[in-house]
Amino acid sequence: MNCNLREVFFTLQEHINEVNAVEMERPLEATRMENNTSSCFLMERKTHVKVNRKEVMLAKLRKSCSCTPQKLKTFFMDFFPVLRWLPKYKCKEYIWGDVMSGLVIGIILVPQAIAYSLLAGLKPIYSLYTSFFANIIYFLMGTSRHVSVGIFSLISLLVGQVVDRELLLAGFDLNDDAPAASALTFMAGVYQVLMGIFRLGFVSMYLSESVLDGFATGASLTILTAQVKYLIGIKIPRSQGHGMLVITWINIFRNISQANLCDVITSTICIVVLVTAKELGDRYKHKLKFPLPTELVVIVVATLVSHYGKLNEVYASSVSGAIPTGFIPPKVPEFNLMLRVALDALPLAIVSFVFTVSLSEMFAKKYAYTIRANQEMFAVGFCNIIPSFFHSFATSAALAKTLVKTSTGCQTQISGVISAMVVLLVLLFLAPLFYSLQKCVLACIIIVSLRGALRKFRDVPARYHVNKVDTLVWVVTMSASALISTEIGLLVGIVFSMLCIIFRTQRPRTALLGQIQDTTFYEDDLEYENLSTVPKVKIFRFEAPLYYANRNYFLKSLYRLTNLDPNVEAARRKKYEKKEKQHLKKGNHRTANGLGIRETTLQLVPKQIDFQALVVDCSSISFLDTTGVNTLKEILKDYKNLNISVLLACCNPSVIDSLKRGGYFGKDFGCMQEMLFYSIHNAVLFAKDQKLPADSECRISLCLDHTKSMSHTGSSQNHHFQKLLALESQESPVLLDLICRN
Repeated sequence: MNCNLREVFFTLQEHINEVNAVEMERPLEATRMENNTSSCFLMERKTHVKVNRKEVMLAKLRKSCSCTPQKLKTFFMDFFPVLRWLPKYKCKEYIWGDVMSGLVIGIILVPQAIAYSLLAGLKPIYSLYTSFFANIIYFLMGTSRHVSVGIFSLISLLVGQVVDRELLLAGFDLNDDAPAASALTFMAGVYQVLMGIFRLGFVSMYLSESVLDGFATGASLTILTAQVKYLIGIKIPRSQGHGMLVITWINIFRNISQANLCDVITSTICIVVLVTAKELGDRYKHKLKFPLPTELVVIVVATLVSHYGKLNEVYASSVSGAIPTGFIPPKVPEFNLMLRVALDALPLAIVSFVFTVSLSEMFAKKYAYTIRANQEMFAVGFCNIIPSFFHSFATSAALAKTLVKTSTGCQTQISGVISAMVVLLVLLFLAPLFYSLQKCVLACIIIVSLRGALRKFRDVPARYHVNKVDTLVWVVTMSASALISTEIGLLVGIVFSMLCIIFRTQRPRTALLGQIQDTTFYEDDLEYENLSTVPKVKIFRFEAPLYYANRNYFLKSLYRLTNLDPNVEAARRKKYEKKEKQHLKKGNHRTANGLGIRETTLQLVPKQIDFQALVVDCSSISFLDTTGVNTLKEILKDYKNLNISVLLACCNPSVIDSLKRGGYFGKDFGCMQEMLFYSIHNAVLFAKDQKLPADSECRISLCLDHTKSMSHTGSSQNHHFQKLLALESQESPVLLDLICRN
């Protein structure tokens, strides 16, 4: 009987090997498709010609270094896009919209430029210089038809923080020219041009919408806090360093008794007028051809009241002071200051570029044209480098002015030239008229302009409902920007956003899948009703890349959902096999744990292993690193020791290549067609079609081991084992028939 059992087993094993040999003759990456009849379709990978990167780089270098008249012309046309679109300008169609939008933006720019000088800690004349030069340079170099480039509140705040620090450290008088602003602006422009040369625009990808919104809101709180002292007319030192917002509010409350009643009344009236006008403008904007120039009206009226009411002389209200006309002679930024502000210029350059490119892409998509992000980086860079010689400070595109620009009929950057002419008119002739303008009026204009950013607080519940993680990123970035500093807040937001991504890939969703009835599709058994369990097959889905950071989570989830840890099970089997052999050698019918032979065998092959194949759905695994490949090789080996097949389904080509390079399929890829499938259903069909169930093969193997051990025992024990083998083979009628016949 012992010999017959061995013959049966070896005969079956030879049959399995023959079937495997036939299967191995298929071409690599073959797949089965079930369409009423079973057929095999071949999926052959294309052969990619290996490219010599060194030769390609040398060819590109030779091409870029060559100089021909046509190439020189193309270079200038690309570097100055105005040379392409200006000759094609449709004057009759575009001119009216460009002139109207240019005039409106110019009128808005003047009061904003004067107001934002408070944020930058500079004289109003420098803000006017910035607005003038930025519009002219972007007209020549920009690729967007609609964005308005110039002063921006967040950029002005960043400049102001550095200006105050450097002026005090260097011993300059705050009323003198501000070389720190010019040095900071120059360095920011140099960074942006270098980023354009080396094509580092991808840096902007790390600033998600949540990070940018949180940064803007946090900086808006800082801006609002910095303007409160002008609203109520108190004199407190401008706080520097971390925690500026908290320190400023402490100083405000300590000095609240010194508030200027004239400034408080003026601020209240201006805020009420500005907010009312803005709300009415938003409500009836579809009926207005262009927005109301409320800021300009408020400034003109407030200046007249302040001048004729002698508010500065009588009530000691703080005013803008003398604004010179014309242009100050250009001056090279100081090199020593450049070194000191080099680190501060980096976040300034990135934020300026990101806001400009984001707005450019948004409006290009809306009006069906394309921009060149790399050229935008050059344009913004030179909008900073060139004006820095004319005492200007850093610039960026601004959403509010861009929206006004498009709503008033802007077609091209001709409107920017018109806006620059309006600013030039103020610079040359009208600037002295703003001498009596109260600073509290400028602070009101700044605060009301922050409405959009401050309204983000109302969107928090809706944002939380859409995505909790993005809301957390917004809250962390906003809090850090407001409570620590704007630069640190931006860095904290970027790092925290990336950590959230890492954490989400470390603990992704995992699931066991069930079959949708009467279909070839499979879904999460916990999420959908009426799914059918596939007999003898477990289907496991992992919804993230498999790499070193989530390797342990992958294994724990797999073992938990399948209710089987192959390492624990293998160790337990070895332990009982060892004890069983020891007792069989002693001729004992009872095992070490007091059970009979049949009960011990049942423990060796536990009933909880209710599957013979594990299908891993790899559709959500975008890539594998070395650890990921080794993890899959590990589970392949561990489950194979338990005679459970591991089948991979829905792998993308990069994952397949990683598995090949990692030796997952063996040296000759011979078993690849039995381990890799292009759909879950194909893998399930293959598992069902396997001739020898894995659990039966395992039992035969274990039983044969017992047969070898019992060859030294009496005939009564041998007879007992024959009965046991028949009982253990009840789940496999074919094996039972073979065993009985032998």
